[in-house]
Amino acid sequence: MALYEKPVVSVSQGIRMMFYLMTPNETSFAQNDEVPEYVQQATPFFVGMILLELFVSWAKNGWLVIRINDGVTSVSAGMLSMIPKLFVRSLELCSYIYVWDSYRLLELPWDSPWTWWLAFLGVDFGYYWLHRFSHEVNIMWAAHQVHHSSEDYNLSTALRQSLTQQCTSWVFYLPMALAIPPSVFAVHIQFNLLYQFWIHTELVSNLGPVELIMNTPSHHRVHHGRNPYCIDKNYGGTLIIWDRLFGTFAPEGEKVLYGLTHPINSFELLWVQFHHYLYIWDSFWNTPGVTNKLSVVFKGPGWTPGKPRLGLHEDLPEITGKEIPHNPAWPAALQAYVFTHFIVLMGIYNEIVATKADLSQITFLMTTGFILLTLTSLGFLIDQRPNAAMLESVRCCVFLAFHRLGHVKTMVLALAVPTEVFFLLSVVYWGLKTLCILAGNEKKHQ
Repeated sequence: MALYEKPVVSVSQGIRMMFYLMTPNETSFAQNDEVPEYVQQATPFFVGMILLELFVSWAKNGWLVIRINDGVTSVSAGMLSMIPKLFVRSLELCSYIYVWDSYRLLELPWDSPWTWWLAFLGVDFGYYWLHRFSHEVNIMWAAHQVHHSSEDYNLSTALRQSLTQQCTSWVFYLPMALAIPPSVFAVHIQFNLLYQFWIHTELVSNLGPVELIMNTPSHHRVHHGRNPYCIDKNYGGTLIIWDRLFGTFAPEGEKVLYGLTHPINSFELLWVQFHHYLYIWDSFWNTPGVTNKLSVVFKGPGWTPGKPRLGLHEDLPEITGKEIPHNPAWPAALQAYVFTHFIVLMGIYNEIVATKADLSQITFLMTTGFILLTLTSLGFLIDQRPNAAMLESVRCCVFLAFHRLGHVKTMVLALAVPTEVFFLLSVVYWGLKTLCILAGNEKKHQ
């Protein structure tokens, strides 16, 4: 346990860390416990860059690039993916430290720029293969598909992360643990992730010579496309050189259509996260033969018996260029309601992240439970499911109880009473709506 607090990055450092522009001197640490939590500290920069993208898109095109239903789903997925890290150190770092402590062959100096740059290359190389396997192995794709499920492409899409991705990602970085100290790895695994945030935008066009070496918005737009020329291309994290070396590079050509080849047409968070696991389960049991069953799990998501390992592009749905993202009509009042409650939730989430070391275990568990309940309920509301009203009325009651008991808090103390009133009115509204639905169902059965 460290006897000191981890340093907090300045605004200047925060901006530079988003673009991997930090220097070895300012990001080299002797112990892993000294490494700042760069990703958590990046939250204000995520928000700031998203707001900037919204403003620029509105000024340039006259419309906002983020839809409430899709944006809330993406940010919700990002919050969900970070919840396990509130409880325990990431699996990537735990496994890395174990290999370093038990099996390292040599110990490169933690304060050498050469070690820093070697780790930069090593993490990015490991990420390339992790990313590629995540597209080419069905059980890994089940986790990674979350990130590709949005049919929009904006900075909020970058936050649409998988809850289960790190169950396999840790394997790809272990060779580095034979020589590179964990404190150096801990820096670069964060910076590699942060760099990939800004490339999720359509507002930045071709960057000229930079495109030859670095991953850019243009390259990554291709990666997120479902056009035939985009499938299984441009896996790089920070650098695009790995794709050029291993034959997986494709330049941006015709207009990219984003999302999964078979859109899921849902904004419900748990379905977004886990639907492909259910598909694998069904395919596993319905496919005859042990070899074929194993192939369902470990070959590509497009594989079927008699097909190549990654399937055939000819089997994918035809792209006409006229596809329209899933965007069912929903009342403006409901959109405002979901957005308002989501802002309240973000305040609760940021509060628990900032104060987790000071919270009692029961408060911590109850607050994270409420966050999960809210993310699920808001997804039900966005999808306008029949049971959404009942779940939302229960959620609002839970908030009122937890708020009274001190397990959840508003970010601004002066807003505590207005927030309770807002939730109380929400309980009344959704409670009455639930009674109406139940009464209607009762009449149908008579």
